[in-house]
Amino acid sequence: MLRFQHSEYLWALALLLVLQLAFISISWWKRRSVRKLGDPILVEKLFTGYSRRRFVLRFLLVFLAFFFGALGLANMQKGSRMEKITRKGVDVVIALDVSKSMLAGDVKPDRLTRAKQLISKLVDKLDNDRVGLVVFAGNAYLQMPLTIDYSAAKMYLTTVSPDMIPTQGTAIGQAIQVSDDAFNKKERKHKSLIIISDGEDHDEAAISRAKAAFDNGVVINTIGIGSPAGSPLPDPETGTFKKDKEGNTVISRLNEEELKSIASAGRGIYEHLDNNTEEVVNSLVRKIDSMEQKEFGENIFTDYNSYYQYFLAISVLLLVAEFFIPEIKRSTRVNVVTATEKP
Repeated sequence: MLRFQHSEYLWALALLLVLQLAFISISWWKRRSVRKLGDPILVEKLFTGYSRRRFVLRFLLVFLAFFFGALGLANMQKGSRMEKITRKGVDVVIALDVSKSMLAGDVKPDRLTRAKQLISKLVDKLDNDRVGLVVFAGNAYLQMPLTIDYSAAKMYLTTVSPDMIPTQGTAIGQAIQVSDDAFNKKERKHKSLIIISDGEDHDEAAISRAKAAFDNGVVINTIGIGSPAGSPLPDPETGTFKKDKEGNTVISRLNEEELKSIASAGRGIYEHLDNNTEEVVNSLVRKIDSMEQKEFGENIFTDYNSYYQYFLAISVLLLVAEFFIPEIKRSTRVNVVTATEKP
């Protein structure tokens, strides 16, 4: 199994686009400057020793050095030793709403970001519990099956965005069904489902599916995020707020009643998330710890081999190579041999 120990450093790879844009800008500026002086071919001949190929080569070396450097900082690892770990805990599936209404800013910085912060803190406080992740909007998908690899759970969490599911809506009923299927059907206990949503545009099947899941032993807790007063939705394409067909600004509101009804049908608790992340996390942990726990075993990697040094070494070598490659060719000396005529 391969993994990155510090996956957050992989975001630095986005700066490669900045480097590429800088290279294109400098190349365009140089060509423009040459055209102003006269015919490009003749002007370039005046710059003795200038090599466009070397300029491109130096950029490629810096580009690759940055790429391997980012991978080195992220520290790619490979599992080297696997052990079977026996634990006592509860199976916890988190169903996260990723519809575009979760981009509303009534909870800072936005609903989805705050929900992801809640999940990250919750995972940090779980002990011996298996955790899974379901994402939903107009459809629902199992993003990560149940596991005790909490670092993998956080890695999956970083990839969550509204672009994952093109179909818009809030299919809570389908999310409950997908989550219920992720649990062990042979068991009737030790199963907890946490739904994080604004509850907007819900489907009518949510309550009935919540009752069916509870009959299968799933306790359903719901977390409402947003405000009942609502907030306008940002439109990334225009940089303003979304508007309906009549030109009115679209307001997304928290539907607390729906989420409370689901929690009631699933014999769980409802919590409202705004700026009280720590309180909500502690409430969920208490609810999970109060459930009857089961003993289960799972094979996991307990030791990893790190390979960051190889990537960093390649990065340094590329930078050294770039340093010793001049953009301008060194002029070559021409030895002129004169012959002396004998009388």
